[in-house]
Amino acid sequence: MEGVEMELERRTKFLNGLILKKKAVEQQDQPHPPLNVRVRASDMSFPLQNRAFTSARQLLDSMPAKLDTKRLALALKKEFDSSYGPAWHCIVGTCFGSYVTHSLGGFLYFSIDKVYILLFKTSVEPLTRATSLKD
Repeated sequence: MEGVEMELERRTKFLNGLILKKKAVEQQDQPHPPLNVRVRASDMSFPLQNRAFTSARQLLDSMPAKLDTKRLALALKKEFDSSYGPAWHCIVGTCFGSYVTHSLGGFLYFSIDKVYILLFKTSVEPLTRATSLKD
């Protein structure tokens, strides 16, 4: 009888593995939930915009119930600095005004739910030794 029980257990594990694989494939095939993004103004390529949208959505979803605007701004800034070079700036809030100068192709102002995000890049000019000695 032991051989029959072992074979039954082996088949049960095999079938459970198939069920789990099928569920994983079905979850991948389902469309992603909407990001609920609204672009307010942009001078940025679509791939960078999509990166900002998905990153912001993931960060918002990972936060507790209370919005931490500083943490969200810092995380987006660091991600874009590391991926696309310095100097990215990020402002996050539910109500703010701004007027900024940005590098060409490096400006995005959008909202997710009721959170507004301004992400922009500025050029960085290295200080040369001669320039610093003149001042």
